Amino acid sequence: MNNAKIEEIEYELLLEGIYQTYGYDFRDYAPASLKRRIRKCMNDLGVNSISAFQDTILHEKKSFTNFLNTVSIDVTSMFRDPDFFLAVRQKIFPMIRNLPFIRIWHAGCATGEEIYSLAILLKEEKLYDKVRIYGTDMNEVVLEKAKNGIFPLKNVQDYTKNYHNVGGDVNFSQYYTAKYDNIIMNPALKKNIIWAQHNLVTDGSFNEFDIIFCRNVMIYFNKPLQEHVHKLFIDSLTIGGVLGLGKKESMHSSSFRDNYKDIDERVKLFKRVK
Repeated sequence: MNNAKIEEIEYELLLEGIYQTYGYDFRDYAPASLKRRIRKCMNDLGVNSISAFQDTILHEKKSFTNFLNTVSIDVTSMFRDPDFFLAVRQKIFPMIRNLPFIRIWHAGCATGEEIYSLAILLKEEKLYDKVRIYGTDMNEVVLEKAKNGIFPLKNVQDYTKNYHNVGGDVNFSQYYTAKYDNIIMNPALKKNIIWAQHNLVTDGSFNEFDIIFCRNVMIYFNKPLQEHVHKLFIDSLTIGGVLGLGKKESMHSSSFRDNYKDIDERVKLFKRVK
């Protein structure tokens, strides 16, 4: 048996071992991206084989936590992809303005910058007081960062630019307090946000939502897992509700495509119609 075949067996055993030991299921993640992240963890640990890596993370919880933090998708920023947030402001908010209460689920929220961005826009549109935002991620470490709402001061210039690109017309500094090398988001933005651990791979629907955002998460999943997540969203989204995906994600190949009509396909906003 050649080395490539042996390594593939080791890879499959690693993912099965993680699932059986910790309950995190990476078996249907897109392999190319996941293998790159595994290699990075192996290099950090100084191990040369996947079997040795498996032995370490199955017996050392700290090593697994480091692996989880590396594998988790936590690339985000305030008002990431401004065209998306501008479309939400101009096209989605008018659709929900007359609802008596609005539930929004941001799945795979990472460190929460996009949720605070949404909270700011909802406040400016005088919708925040009747909204409940659920921010979920599989990684408790990034969720804790999201809950704290503390972000690097060095990013403020980009945040401010993005804010004004989505129609913000006040001084962005009113939404945070600067302290040392960080900014701390204002407590008023947090009052209607619920942070919770949720794994899109293994956990089910937990409420009915008017809006679901899951942006730049499913690009890391293989096709069957993407279909599983789309089924989860159908189970969780009201008729007439809105689904927002990442700019590199598409509904075209999904078996649930006919359940939606385009609101703005360019920025990946869809309305559930059945």
